[in-house]
Formats: sequence, C-alpha cells, structure tokens
Amino acid sequence: MTDFHKGLLAVNPADSDLLAALNKSGRDSFLQQEIPTRKTEAWKYTSLNALTSHEEGYGRLATNFNANELATLSNIPALDAHRLVFVNGQYSSQLSSSELSSSESSANVVRFSQANSEQQKIIADNIGSAIEQDKHLFAALNNAITNDGVLVHIGKNEQLKQNIQITHISTAQKKAFTVPARILIVLETGANATVVEHFTSTGDQQNCFINAITEAKVGANARLNHYRLQLVEENSIQIGGVYVDLDRDANYDSFQLGLGAKIVRNDINVNHNVGGSHCELKGVYLPQNKQLIDFHSNMEHKVANCTTNEVFRGIMADKSKAVFNGRIHIHPDAQKTLAELSNKNLLLSNEATINTKPELEIYADDVRCAHGATIAQLDEEARFYLQSRGISAAEADVMLSFGFINELLENLELEAVRDLIRPILAKRFGRDEELMQHIG
Repeated sequence: MTDFHKGLLAVNPADSDLLAALNKSGRDSFLQQEIPTRKTEAWKYTSLNALTSHEEGYGRLATNFNANELATLSNIPALDAHRLVFVNGQYSSQLSSSELSSSESSANVVRFSQANSEQQKIIADNIGSAIEQDKHLFAALNNAITNDGVLVHIGKNEQLKQNIQITHISTAQKKAFTVPARILIVLETGANATVVEHFTSTGDQQNCFINAITEAKVGANARLNHYRLQLVEENSIQIGGVYVDLDRDANYDSFQLGLGAKIVRNDINVNHNVGGSHCELKGVYLPQNKQLIDFHSNMEHKVANCTTNEVFRGIMADKSKAVFNGRIHIHPDAQKTLAELSNKNLLLSNEATINTKPELEIYADDVRCAHGATIAQLDEEARFYLQSRGISAAEADVMLSFGFINELLENLELEAVRDLIRPILAKRFGRDEELMQHIG
C-alpha cells in the first residue's frame, strides 16, 4: 500500500450495512491497482502529479460551509426540478428543494441514508453492477469511500415530467479534502426521466478533490436524458465517470460540459447489453490558462441492432491541454450495429494542446461504423471576411469560436441549461464585457 492509497482511504465511510459490501469490494480493488503513470496507456497524456504529490494529501472530509452564501450557486434559474444540493459532499436541506418519495408515484429521488427497505433493496441490487472497478482505479476508490449518495428510481412506465437536479458545490477549506459523490439511476421498463448533474464552486481558490461516479441502469424501452455540467474553479481536481447499462430498446441521451481545472478526468462507459438500444452522447470542453481536461469514452456494443452517435467538440486556449479518447468496441455478436464518432478541436493558441484518439475495434462483419477527428485553428479567411464587414479582430475571434460549439448548445432540449451555460461561456470567450453581446 502506497502513501497515495493510504491517504485517500483515510476518508473512511460511515458504518452502513447497506454499503458495507460495496466499501469492502472497492477497498480491495483499489489497493490492488497501481497508480497510473505516463506508461499507462489510458493515462498516457494525463499526469496525476497534482493529486499524488500534494503535501498534505486529500485524506479528509470537510463539513464547514455557510449555506446562506451559496443560494445563488445552488440554483439553475428557470429549471423546474426536484433539487438536491450537496456542499463539500454534505447534504444541505436548506439549499435543496425536496426529495421525491411518495406512495402516489413510482418515482423516487432519495439519499441512500434515507432510503426505506424497498429502496434499499433497489440500491443493493444495482449499485456497482455497471462498473468494472478493477479497470477503473477511481471508480474503485469511490466504491471504497462512499458513505451516502442519491438514488433516482423511476418505476415502470412512469413519465417524470419534472426534472431532477443534483448539485455539488465545493468551497475552499483550510486543508485539502475529498468529496465523494455517488448517484445511482434506475429506470424501469418504459420509464422516462431527465437528470441534471451540476458541479460548481465558489470563486475563491479551491483545494478539493472531487471523486464523482454516476451509475445508470436504463430498462427496456426507457429513456434517460442526462446532463453533466462541470463548472468548478480551475484549482479543483475532479476525477470520476459515468457508467451506463442499456436494456432492450433503451435510450441514453447525454450532454457533457467541462471547463477544465487542475485535473478533470471523465470516463464514460456505455454497455449495449440487449438489442435495439441507442446512445446519443454529445460533449463540449473548453480549458484555458494551464487547465487540463480528459474525456475517455468507451461504447461496448455487445449485441446486434444497437446504435451510437457520439460528437465531442473542444476549444483550447492559452497553455491549456485536453485529451480525448473515444473507443467503440463492436463484439462478434453485434451485427447490424450503426456507430459513429466525431471529435473536432479548435486551438486558439500556439501553446495549447490536444491529444485525440478515436478508436474502432470491430469483430463483426455486418456493421456501419465511422470515426474521425480534426484539429484546426481559426479560419483566417472567415476572420478576414468578418473584419471586412467592420467587425474587430477580437469580436471576430469570439464569434468564430462560439460558432464552433453553438450547434451542440442550440440542440439542448432544456432551455434552462442553455441559459445557464451562455453567460459562463460569454465570460470565457469574451473576457471583455463588450464582446459578450455576440454570445448572450
């Protein structure tokens, strides 16, 4: 056991019969895995030095916060949602709107610690089942240290009209700390739900490590709309992932936004387990300064007649760095598969970096698959055209940059999410009040 392992496992989970087996399994797996280095293929371009070499380590939790000062951060304006808010990993009833649990409905949104016997059985039967923790060090860590979480359970044929918002807010503390975050989504046959995960922080310099895992089991003919917004301050570290199991004719529609930080790493694993399922995965990443963001996606087509459409776009500014690795794995029995992957990147600086690797691994002969990646800078002819129409060089750069990702933003179904994102991107692109008019 290294000091790194010891330090993070010092975040001991609370005694819980419900999570005891998960904690033990995760701890055993975490201790058996080595720390990834540049020689580890999946971490070749992402250094963990900022996490592993921290002088004090992150082996503690934090409980100090003033909820009155965080009300604005916890709210997504105009979003009609059941809202659960966690601050530094601790549930805040003051900032949350409500948990959803009623005998009149088969929809439940409840913390693990508040689950009744029926809900506890759902958690015990499903948690950890979509994750191969021996292949994912930080998923194993989350299994080891999680002491609470959120269960989103939507019963058979339940069409949940109100959205579900789960917000995690981090605040700076005297000592570095860890935030273990866990969400389990279970949609029964024919169910429909929209879940918005929202990670944000106060504006002061952060010293937290957010270990966030979301696990989803989407039943036959069910549909999950999933938004994951990573808007943390740039000194944060966030490593985690999304793990999804799809049943027959299930639909998983996801949008991922990452602004970058000291380290941001997202593993997205989707398993097509039964025929007819579809995954629509869209994402945007926009690091700046010296930020790092890493997206690793893995689509497992295990059976026939399933489809995947994956589109990610990134804009790197200043001395920032991004990594994108998209893998589509077509198993021998996955005939009639249709899968496409596109990754386009825009470099705004000669010192910005992107390492992109789209992968197709195909063992079936009756499939239609395509993948591609592009890396470019702003189009000089387009910039000249805009300037010839009286637009300044700075304004032209903002318009061209935002136009590169605007197509994905405009297609978002939730208008409230678009309205949340736009002013944030305006500040990132414009960095000047006069330039924000082109995005607002």
